[in-house]
Amino acid sequence: MITFSELGLREELIEAVSKLGFENPMPIQEKVIPFMLSNNRDLVALAQTGTGKTAAFGLPILNLISSETKIQSLILAPTRELCIQISNDLKNYSSLLKGIKIVPVYGGENIVSQFKQLDIPPQILVATPGRLIDLINREKVDLSEIQFLVLDEADEMLNMGFQEDLETILEYTPSSRRTLLFSATMPKEIAKIAKKYMHDAEEIAVGTRNAGADNVEHVYYMVQAANRYLALKRIVDMNPDMHGIVCCRTRQETKEVAEKLMKDGYNADALHGDLSQAQRDTVMNKFRIKNIQVLVATDVAARGLDVSNLTHVINYNLPDDVEVYTHRSGRTGRAGKKGVSCVIIHSRERNKLRDIEKIIKKEFVRKMVPTGMDVCKRQLFHMIDKMENVQVNNEEIDVFMPQISAKLSYLSKEEIISRFVSLEFNRFVDYYKDSEDINIDLKTEKTEKKKKGKKVRLKILYGFKQNATPRSVLGVINEVTQDKSIMIGDIEITNKFTFFDVFEDQADLVLEAFHREASNFKISIAEKSGNKKSSEKSDNISKSKRGDKERNRTKERDNRDYSAKNSSRKKERKPDSRKESQSRPMNNYFDEFVIDVEKPWRKKRR
Repeated sequence: MITFSELGLREELIEAVSKLGFENPMPIQEKVIPFMLSNNRDLVALAQTGTGKTAAFGLPILNLISSETKIQSLILAPTRELCIQISNDLKNYSSLLKGIKIVPVYGGENIVSQFKQLDIPPQILVATPGRLIDLINREKVDLSEIQFLVLDEADEMLNMGFQEDLETILEYTPSSRRTLLFSATMPKEIAKIAKKYMHDAEEIAVGTRNAGADNVEHVYYMVQAANRYLALKRIVDMNPDMHGIVCCRTRQETKEVAEKLMKDGYNADALHGDLSQAQRDTVMNKFRIKNIQVLVATDVAARGLDVSNLTHVINYNLPDDVEVYTHRSGRTGRAGKKGVSCVIIHSRERNKLRDIEKIIKKEFVRKMVPTGMDVCKRQLFHMIDKMENVQVNNEEIDVFMPQISAKLSYLSKEEIISRFVSLEFNRFVDYYKDSEDINIDLKTEKTEKKKKGKKVRLKILYGFKQNATPRSVLGVINEVTQDKSIMIGDIEITNKFTFFDVFEDQADLVLEAFHREASNFKISIAEKSGNKKSSEKSDNISKSKRGDKERNRTKERDNRDYSAKNSSRKKERKPDSRKESQSRPMNNYFDEFVIDVEKPWRKKRR
């Protein structure tokens, strides 16, 4: 196995790396370092997050720059956390080099203090795009002589909307620079940047493009959508030593899941865009030192997190983009350690899971959500393991032992053990004694297919008076539910109301989402016998076995009918009223209506 001393680096760097405990380079380092030291070409490097990319570009850059006081290397990172992490790593690598200064600049920090750090230009500047542009506009940074430009986590920067910022920054750099692009995935936008701003770039990939990390196990649990939270709790309970992230799609869902976990006694907290930088730092510091076991986060808030030794990433919902899943799963199994990426899905998401498998070149293994007794057994033996391995402080407790022995003298050894075990075990037994099996088995799946045609008709106070159209109704539903797996059937729009069909097993999710996200809407379950024509149409849809194409054609015909109907109704309305209604954005309607859910949907279950 090759060592760092064989890569051609300076002795000071080899010694610093050795002091950090690194002897053998990781695959990306073994390929990138010799390449950067031996030629002047640009580089596109594809490797998972946590595979040693900072050392891969940092060590050769430190090897090649001089101690001259000017910015010779610019490293761009998507987030504050990653910016700080890169800077700290480079400082560790350069600890034995004389005259090398490394400065991180990022948003959320007093810009005046960053001004002072830049009074004497550093050789290496690590920056987030937004703060760097601010400093460029204030003429505090000169990029005209940089030799190296590194775009780290380039796909994340594009996902976060930094493409214009990147192009602006690139315009301030010399054409003679070497550009080094590091990314976990290779979306089309990355390829365009490489083609436009890089010259004769070499591509080095560790593993397959967009593939998942080799040491991450990908598993899925299949439950009804309404049982996601129950499944999450059991997964956490089954892994008492877990230190992981639960990934959610929206801020509201993130808050709700974290609040439920904390209310149920779990050591959890939330990370989302509504937190101030100080609050975010507090949460992250607690999570890093494992004062928080489970961090519930949105994808945006979790980007750029650099936390080592994560055991699990739990996908509370499947993301829409495969690249997002790749980044989620890449936060565990770092530095050669094992990790688990879990996905909680319902039966209609299996095809989407297969699509992800094809891209990441990894197979998902189905696991059963543990039963209540499984959890109790796991927690019991975890407690016994802790007792076996606890460090006994005899000096401190010896003084109490005679008193304790006397107090327990009437109990046998077996009785003492039973009572000790019951202290913790009873809590889980009491909680899980009536728990149900929430897994979807093959019989249940067949039942679900039969039930798929059964629909519930819902009614919302949103009609022609508000310029409702089938498209705008679907937009409202999508915006409120944030769940593209919800299938909407027939839509009927009247002057004041809109009626729409959803599958029976998804009705509660829609009702709950409107109650939670749009409490000013009035939503209710329509009378089943209230629309005979619609009922017959629903039954026909249930009995038919049309494919997706046929359903799409039906929706297109319905949309034309509804549009025509809507157009005729618009002509009957007063011009002034129509103009006012058309000019108002859809979001304003969320503030106009009153919620009145006629049927409760929340059922507390374990």
